[in-house]
Amino acid sequence: MKSFRFIGVLVLCVFALAGQAVAEGDPAKGEKLFKGFLKCSNCHSLDAGETKVGPTLAGLFGRKAGSVERFKQYSEAMVNSGVIWDEETLNKFLKRPKEFIPGNSMTIVRPVSSDRYRADLIAYLKLITAQ
Repeated sequence: MKSFRFIGVLVLCVFALAGQAVAEGDPAKGEKLFKGFLKCSNCHSLDAGETKVGPTLAGLFGRKAGSVERFKQYSEAMVNSGVIWDEETLNKFLKRPKEFIPGNSMTIVRPVSSDRYRADLIAYLKLITAQ
């Protein structure tokens, strides 16, 4: 009977760790999404000071939404949102940008409905924008 309990606990631990790994994301897959499938790089640079159609994403985490000085095309909704970018806020924004910050003007090619894609993309952005 004790061995069945041990196996049950072991199985639960494996599933819990697998869930954690999924939530953490894969930066290599995130890079492919950023540059390819999701086309984020068409509008956003990762280089500090370089803006495109959208603001640079350099230094993204911990930054107030709508605050890149060299980018002048922010909507009032973005500037006044009070959002500070972190994993949670970015996850919500990527999933439903128009609901998370109503009135924002970002045209997102594909809202990122996949939890896996968002986790991968956020892992990549967290890694690359901190450099």
